[in-house]
Amino acid sequence: MWRRNSLSLSSKLAAPNSNLSLLLFPRSSPNFHHHGFLARSNFTSPESTSAADPVTWARAGAQVPYIGPRASPASAFDLPSAAAAAAALKAKEAADLAKHYGQCYWELSKAKLSMLVVATSGTGYILGSGGAIDYLGLCCTCAGTMMVAASASTLNQVFEVKNDARMNRTRNRPLPSGRITIPHAAVWASSMGVAGTALLASEANMLAAGLAASNLVLYAFVYTPLKQIHPVNTWVGAIVGAIPPLLGWAAASGEISLNSMILPAALYFWQLPHFMALAYLCRQDYADGGFKMFSLADPTGRRTALVALRNCLYLLPLGYLAYDWGITSGWFCAESTLLALAITSTAASFFLNRTTKNARRMFHASLLYLPVFMGGLLVHRVYDNQQSATVDNNSDKFISLSSSSEIEQATLKKKRRPAQPPVAYASVAPFPFLPAPSYISS
Repeated sequence: MWRRNSLSLSSKLAAPNSNLSLLLFPRSSPNFHHHGFLARSNFTSPESTSAADPVTWARAGAQVPYIGPRASPASAFDLPSAAAAAAALKAKEAADLAKHYGQCYWELSKAKLSMLVVATSGTGYILGSGGAIDYLGLCCTCAGTMMVAASASTLNQVFEVKNDARMNRTRNRPLPSGRITIPHAAVWASSMGVAGTALLASEANMLAAGLAASNLVLYAFVYTPLKQIHPVNTWVGAIVGAIPPLLGWAAASGEISLNSMILPAALYFWQLPHFMALAYLCRQDYADGGFKMFSLADPTGRRTALVALRNCLYLLPLGYLAYDWGITSGWFCAESTLLALAITSTAASFFLNRTTKNARRMFHASLLYLPVFMGGLLVHRVYDNQQSATVDNNSDKFISLSSSSEIEQATLKKKRRPAQPPVAYASVAPFPFLPAPSYISS
């Protein structure tokens, strides 16, 4: 009965004269992204005998048109967005890589310490320039000094990687922490050293380049291994720190004179109380690292404090010498003396009472001393035209005080042999770098 009725219904659905003109079937397929209705007109003839069965006919998805919203192919819209996402990911990876290596190079170069070295070199360049400063030459000298200092600092860490790993203060540096490899750091140091020395040779002179190269060798291959052998390494390190201002002076003037020794002398004497305070504060760290520091052989700290106090006293006459040699005005003499007395007082306190607090006070005083001293040199420096003006003024005063007969005699002498005022004889060989003294007070 039921089979006969179903066949009758099937024949009615397939009949061309049926009143039902459109059949709607819901359809959902994995090939489609949206649901809609499937339709087939009753005027379409079946393509196979199985189409007479409504179930078979409804399952023939390839022959049934889809009524409803159609989704465009995903690739048409996803390809550009996928390419943009991939490009953004690559850019982020490149930025992260650049940030990582930039931080590693910054720490390998000991950038803050290297910038202090550059500041001393730049100050020496300005002092050696006289009245006219070549700012392009100053920039090239500072850049070359920075490269050589970065190379020396990196080589120092390459040679001391095992020691740094044992010290709390240095174990997080790039090499002990494994953030960069030793060959990579060695390549960085070599490239910076060669580039810095070549820049100084081409843009300054060979004397400046030679000083830079010798200081690199002295720091990396003498001072660094000496730290594990003998406490004299501190004095060798003080020589290394005194060379950069001499380098700057040589780059500007092309020579080394007695006047160029004021700032190097200040740096040499300043470094000893600075590093004695640091060595006293970090005694345990240096002992763990295997370094032979002066403070480790001095349990009471008395000799360490005495060395610091003695070198602070050596700073006292530098201001007067700078004034007497014509490098600065008299104001710098007074300011430098007061500054040296201030750091000497902290060293004396440390000598009398050897505590961590007093050592830290002396260390902070040393950090203040150097920039103030260099700033005073730059502010109160005497220009070449001022020195020549002093000579001319003195000559005019001598002439105005002379009698008419003396003027005539000077005229006759001038005809026979070119005469010079007494001031001029003070500035000729064998000391051409000495300033002309002032014999007449205003």
